[in-house]
Amino acid sequence: MDAAAIQQELFLTIKSHIPEHVSAAEEIAGVLQVSVDSVYRRMRGEKTISLEELHALCSHYKISLDRMMNIQTGSFVFSGNIINSNSFRFDEYLTNTIRDMTYVNNFKQKEFYTVSKDIHIFHHYHFREIAAFKYYFWMKTLLHFPDFKSKKFSFKEYSDNLFQLGKKTLDLYNQTDSVEIWNLETINSTIRQIEFYHEGQMFNSDKDVLIIYEALDKLISHLEAQAALGYKFNYDDPEKKPKGPFQMYFNEVILADNTTLAILDGVKMAYVVHTVINYMITRDMRYCENLHEHVQNLMRRSTRISSVGEKERGRFFKILHDKIDRRKSNLHI
Repeated sequence: MDAAAIQQELFLTIKSHIPEHVSAAEEIAGVLQVSVDSVYRRMRGEKTISLEELHALCSHYKISLDRMMNIQTGSFVFSGNIINSNSFRFDEYLTNTIRDMTYVNNFKQKEFYTVSKDIHIFHHYHFREIAAFKYYFWMKTLLHFPDFKSKKFSFKEYSDNLFQLGKKTLDLYNQTDSVEIWNLETINSTIRQIEFYHEGQMFNSDKDVLIIYEALDKLISHLEAQAALGYKFNYDDPEKKPKGPFQMYFNEVILADNTTLAILDGVKMAYVVHTVINYMITRDMRYCENLHEHVQNLMRRSTRISSVGEKERGRFFKILHDKIDRRKSNLHI
């Protein structure tokens, strides 16, 4: 592939990263700090981009030159940040998520396929009680914040600002077409986290534990209602006005890994969660096509429990509710 062909392929790839209603030339001009006319000359191949410009574009749009030039290295290129507990702020984490989901919602086609090992982070913000507990767990156990070292869980410690930011991420997720593949293990990690702190006497009373389990029970009921209707809606909306389409599958064989495949106007992106709260992103074509095939295969080998499959849906959600009821019955209230 010659330089002119690589340059043409680069701009085609960049265009696939930009929503249709946004001017690609104007956005690229902002990245390169040149005029729009100058960008058009580069896009038409009349002017060769410099190495500095190539670096700026590939860095900004997270594009792999290996893939662009068809160099077979056997590697996959991911982008992402590792959370640093010394400088981490949860409000910034949620603000960045809002930014990313706003970008996603600028596309006409926006499909999310999630293989759910755990309850999706967006679902935490249906209920303040769950959001508060998850925040405590992340800050104390995952990030080891000194302020949380000996602190017991308290609903009062969870700020309104964090919950409102979280609800914005949920609202943006609700606007996407979503497919979630669950199994019977999906709620187990949350239950184990609650029990770990219960046994470690990190709750002020069993009443607080009961409140969290009751919120988890309501979340499962809400997801069941969404699955029955085939679309997402706000929990506090009595009219259940439809948001984005929602499909749910029950897989009894494969243990999930929280990977999400996004398809934005035909372009595939993979979000790979690691160390519970960190995630990496790639648009690598080979990786994403393989993930898409894997997800489609999982769906074929799973039972659809949204819109159809009332009997299987009832059986699946009853098992989840029973898991929670058993934990509630062990509390001393």
